[in-house]
Amino acid sequence: MSQLLLGIDVGTTAAKAALFSPEGVLQAVGQAEYPLHHLQPSWVEQHPQDWWRAVCTATRQALAAVPDAANRVAGVTVSSQAPTMLALDADGQPVRPALIWMDRRAEAEAVKLAQTLGADNVYRISGNRPDAFYVASKLLWFKTHEPELFARTRYFVQANGYINYRLTRTYSLDHVHAALLQLRDYASGEWSAALCEACGVEPSQFPPIYEGHHVQGEVTREAAEATALRPGTPVMVGTVDGSAAAIEAGAIQVGTAAEMTGTSTVLLMLDNGTTMEPAFIAMPHALPGLYLLLGAMVASGASLRWYRDQFGLTEVSAGGQLGIDPFDLLTQQAVQSRAGSDGVLFLPYMMGERSPLWHTNARGVFFGLSLATPRAAVIRAILEGTAFALRHNVEVAQRAGVSIDEVRSIGGGSRSALWNQIKADVLGLPVALPETSVGAPFGDAILVGLGLGLYPDVQRALSGMIRIRTRYEPNPANHARYTALYGIFRSIYEHLRDDFDRLARIRTE
Repeated sequence: MSQLLLGIDVGTTAAKAALFSPEGVLQAVGQAEYPLHHLQPSWVEQHPQDWWRAVCTATRQALAAVPDAANRVAGVTVSSQAPTMLALDADGQPVRPALIWMDRRAEAEAVKLAQTLGADNVYRISGNRPDAFYVASKLLWFKTHEPELFARTRYFVQANGYINYRLTRTYSLDHVHAALLQLRDYASGEWSAALCEACGVEPSQFPPIYEGHHVQGEVTREAAEATALRPGTPVMVGTVDGSAAAIEAGAIQVGTAAEMTGTSTVLLMLDNGTTMEPAFIAMPHALPGLYLLLGAMVASGASLRWYRDQFGLTEVSAGGQLGIDPFDLLTQQAVQSRAGSDGVLFLPYMMGERSPLWHTNARGVFFGLSLATPRAAVIRAILEGTAFALRHNVEVAQRAGVSIDEVRSIGGGSRSALWNQIKADVLGLPVALPETSVGAPFGDAILVGLGLGLYPDVQRALSGMIRIRTRYEPNPANHARYTALYGIFRSIYEHLRDDFDRLARIRTE
């Protein structure tokens, strides 16, 4: 029987495992969720053991769906949410829960880093602006506030690095995650002595760095028992989820961008590695020799989930019990409201915002509500508000010289036909859906094949694998209406920007 390639992604709220043929055809998927721990506003942690349990469950589900799958798996690649600060002791045990990308507790440390080295200098060296999103500021917070735990730390790893350690009992760091540490020179790929010194760390506290398709090790007998994989199965180093997802979407050529919507939204744009735009996250592509600019938004799908969870919609809650996706029920209601949501606008900054605002204190806003506002309009406003935020990123990118002719949508959010059409209408660009749409695991599987030598010309191989299933063309009338509303959307934030900061100061007194 033919070989199988296993891609595993450790996302923000769930782990997903998917099996593919070497030709890129999906064979099976498994998935398992885990919680986010919101300790206080802007503090978000996860327990690495939860990731491991979910990976084991998801992998077993996928393997169980295909005959003799464990013996046919040629290799495994793990991608993950990023960046993460996870400290491990000398025995490979976490010394504390992980601070994930969503955690903003290191705001003061980001300011301190900028003051110490100069914000422009940090950007020039690392390719990214100083911000609490990156690991550097979190490391400085960790050393300052939890010095005893910091002293016990042997290695700092990423989420996929922890899973790889559990699989192989060896350590590694992929070059894409390494760029998001904000401790290295983006142009040369070498450690920055200035940044490491400012954060109080040494390069020796991080695992060796490899390309994502490098074979790190093999699945141990202990890990095989937990995951149902075959002992000795090769494990690749892996990559960042967005970088792996860019492969599935075909964001491997100029002009094609991808947007990956789940809990958050990430706009993935191909770059030559030289475009300077501090509004975006700069990092290498999972494929060697390519680079990406990321417009990373915080709470797109999370805003819809918040509405579902907080407002106790009986029919939506019952939908899950009846086998209907609760989010499908929400979007079915949103269809009842026309473009423009009866004059309701939504700012989707429910946990602050990253690109292009980089404003931790920004918050969600419904604007234009009245006693006549129906539920459908509120739900549609959430979908439209996240699309407006996406447009803001696209406009900044185009001003910086990035070419975007088409946006390809992947991730859980791409299941909604309404949301896809709203994005096309708001952007004024076609939104295309690849035939295979499981997100990062597809790219992970390609890295397995690349590492095993199955794709001598990976770009050529991908051109035959990536097929478009559906394309949503923008409606000119809706685009004109949305363009008028988008101006108000941007104006609302500008008028409230200082008020968000004043409210944050009152909230923390």
